[in-house]
Amino acid sequence: MLTSLKNPLVKQIRKLHQSKSRRQQGVFLLEGTHLLQEAKAVDWPLEVVCMTPDWQQKHPSLWEDLQVRCETVIPAVLAAMATTVNPDGVMAVAKSQLHSLPTLSAQGVGLVLETLQDPGNLGTLIRTGVATGVEVLLMSTDCVDPENPKVLRASAGAWFHLPRQICPDLAGTLRQYQQQGFQLMATCPTASRCYWDLDLTKPTLILIGNEGAGLSPALSELADQTVQIPLLGGVESLNAAIAAAVILYEVRRQRRNPEAFTV
Repeated sequence: MLTSLKNPLVKQIRKLHQSKSRRQQGVFLLEGTHLLQEAKAVDWPLEVVCMTPDWQQKHPSLWEDLQVRCETVIPAVLAAMATTVNPDGVMAVAKSQLHSLPTLSAQGVGLVLETLQDPGNLGTLIRTGVATGVEVLLMSTDCVDPENPKVLRASAGAWFHLPRQICPDLAGTLRQYQQQGFQLMATCPTASRCYWDLDLTKPTLILIGNEGAGLSPALSELADQTVQIPLLGGVESLNAAIAAAVILYEVRRQRRNPEAFTV
């Protein structure tokens, strides 16, 4: 049983609170029972699992058959390793996996994120994307680290079910999809059309920009379609994750009954 904060494993895991250390080691943190369950369900590669004695006794099915290093730790050590205030008794170190550029289906829908900074927003976008059938998440290199522990927690486990790609040349990647017949859709408060006036039964990539500055001019100009989300009551804009959710559920509505859509 690990009882000291000076243990090398404990020190290594505490370093993984920082994005730089995660990138250097090619690993990230999973915290909590639910995320471990999701990782196990998809056979995500793990390096080590740390658990308190109480958690170990309550959840034998989650660790007894794991073919990885398992360590029992006292609650104080787990608390020191965790990024949460009240860890529920387990955390793991998981291996990073690189995704190749996905091939979307003929009528696919994807999310494109540029310079998104808030981990809670990214986790919520991933969760909403999985719930609405998004096939891929494309991100600029200056977005928040998708392996940030807050992102995984906010995704509520959906993180494991949405392929992601960080694109060094995001504009170039989007042009490739345009050549395959995908329309690029961006929101703009001065656009003449509302999002529900656009035919979203077509293969579509939805562009979401920075929480404060929105999309860069370069990506805005690349968009094939620009639409607005009508706002009342003097509200200037919606949260990025909420805006994406509104549009994604319109995609689902139109595709559920495409013959009812008229431009």
